[in-house]
Amino acid sequence: MNYETRILAEAADGVSTDFTGARTLATPAVPRWLIVGGLGLFGLLLAIAAYFALAGGEPVAVGDDRSQAPSVTVVTPGTTTVTGEIEAPGTLAARRPMPVGVVGEGGQVLRVTVDAGDWVQQGQVLAVIDRSVQVQQAEAQSAQIEVARADANLAQANLDRAQQLVARGFVSKADIDRLTAVRDSAVARVKVAEAQLREQRARNERLNIYAPASGYVLQRSVEPGQTVGGGTGPLFTIARDGEMELLAQLSEDQLARMPKGTTVTVIPTGSDKQFTGQIWQLSPVIDQATRQGIARVALSWAPELRPGGFATARISSGTVTATVLPSSAVLADANGSYVFVIDKDNKAERRAIKTGMVTEDGVVVMEGLSGRERVVLRAGGFLTPGESVNPKALKS
Repeated sequence: MNYETRILAEAADGVSTDFTGARTLATPAVPRWLIVGGLGLFGLLLAIAAYFALAGGEPVAVGDDRSQAPSVTVVTPGTTTVTGEIEAPGTLAARRPMPVGVVGEGGQVLRVTVDAGDWVQQGQVLAVIDRSVQVQQAEAQSAQIEVARADANLAQANLDRAQQLVARGFVSKADIDRLTAVRDSAVARVKVAEAQLREQRARNERLNIYAPASGYVLQRSVEPGQTVGGGTGPLFTIARDGEMELLAQLSEDQLARMPKGTTVTVIPTGSDKQFTGQIWQLSPVIDQATRQGIARVALSWAPELRPGGFATARISSGTVTATVLPSSAVLADANGSYVFVIDKDNKAERRAIKTGMVTEDGVVVMEGLSGRERVVLRAGGFLTPGESVNPKALKS
């Protein structure tokens, strides 16, 4: 409950109201110069606000403010003439390797006349096989010829005597025919024996291992005392005329642009020497796993060209006029190669490209650029399409 307190006049009658002698507080005075200065500052602020309101034009949207946009270095690459060169790895091999094995029935090897790394001539004896048994067989066959000749001479003599007695009536015509047949059979047996002797001698000659053509011996797989036969593997491997080749591995599109007869520079691994060859055959098939094919490069013999070794082929692919970019400007993902170009509004734009060869100056761009664009040189991987940037031209 609220109680209102009333002050009655009667209660205050005894209170003195004389304040004549009391001190009153005076209101503090504001300096005049401070008031004038404040008014002047306020007028100045109003003038500045009016200037920006009238001269500033339309307000700038927050999204168009590039004061916080990243700075990127751009380059206008233009076009240049590039001498194309393809580097391809490969394996050295003999162009026409000839495995040489046992042609005859074989036997024990008595002597080997050549070693790996030797040059041989066509028909040269490479290894000698024991033929002592075969020589005796040839002698026996030669004796069989003499027996057959003796039988033939006897049959001829009997026929001659019988023909002299025909006129006297002592020998009939039938006897003459029989003796003629005996003589002819004996002569035929002589021919058979002579043919068998020639066959035996030919077999004996095949016991030796001969070089089928002139060339360079790459491998020797036989030693004296070894028993060899028709089932034995190759005893020698010869590179015909010493010709070598490089089996260069090229991609599918490179093979399509590579004609036969193209000059190739071959550098063996571990050697500073360079050898010049020509592509003499292109692979008719493409490996489905690697999408590569083989270009066979013909080479002349040299001590540094060892079959089985690795080498690098440098192939000239002609000249092209295209845009060349540093490798830092070219990006790639699952959709292929691309670069970022800066449009007229200073916004990043993704541009798909098709790259070609890689040279000392950079990556050749075959499609996608005209050379007049502003291409982001570095840090393109941190940009997003449509992002505003502050492009800075690359200083020479």
